[in-house]
Amino acid sequence: MALTRSGKDGKERRILVIRTGTQDDTGVYTICGPRDDDPEGTPNIGVFSEQGAGGIRITIDKNVIRVPLAQVTQRPAKDGEEGSDGQIEASAGTARLLDAAPEGAKDQLSLCGVEVAPTPAPDTVFVTQGKTQLKGQKLTYDETDGVARIDGPITFKRDNEKDPLSGSSERIDVNVDEETTTLIGNVVLTSKGGRVSKAPRVQYDDATNTARLYGTLEQPATSVKGNDNLTLTQGYLLYDLDTNNVVARADEGGNVTGEFEDTGEATTDPVEEKK
Repeated sequence: MALTRSGKDGKERRILVIRTGTQDDTGVYTICGPRDDDPEGTPNIGVFSEQGAGGIRITIDKNVIRVPLAQVTQRPAKDGEEGSDGQIEASAGTARLLDAAPEGAKDQLSLCGVEVAPTPAPDTVFVTQGKTQLKGQKLTYDETDGVARIDGPITFKRDNEKDPLSGSSERIDVNVDEETTTLIGNVVLTSKGGRVSKAPRVQYDDATNTARLYGTLEQPATSVKGNDNLTLTQGYLLYDLDTNNVVARADEGGNVTGEFEDTGEATTDPVEEKK
């Protein structure tokens, strides 16, 4: 099942939802469409459940998400549209097909004979972006703003033979239109080599091996390793995910504001940013 989003830039972007299993005893996949007496505009609701190792696979921008249960609500396509957008809710949980609709059922799924039982729990929503593995507990996407939000607590790790990285945040925002993935809320990045970096917001891009740590006056972005100490309230810290080195950068048309302690030790600049 695919949601198609038309961005303000004229591009169409797709969100794909697939059940990886095929056995009836490990999950279900069904679409509940409008009934004859339903009002115009009634959506299709796709229910995906898979308890096998592959789970339900959701692809959003650079992120491949694995989860046991997903419910996709897709509005009818408008005139001239080849596809349409909608909403997604995904978490741990199960779904099953009923022999018949329950007596007195009124909601669309129950009338279709489908029972959905979401049970959100930490570390049950798995996100892969390149070398980075992240875990959360619930995903929600809404076409209103085109943002997929993964509720935390979020934990993550990035494989690196020399200096692996781990971290945490309160949630993840994936902006479909802007093609960005952002860690939100008390973000902490910790390298095995001893660098500890913190920020309220981190834009993360494994494909370019970079992360941007944004700070504010109330909650600066910081990065500390030994005697090296960077504190930034305007602009951002550019973090090289391969080397775990950090430099301060200004936003476009802006300034860098903060405190910087230079120990005189040689460092390697992060990789060049790709615009």
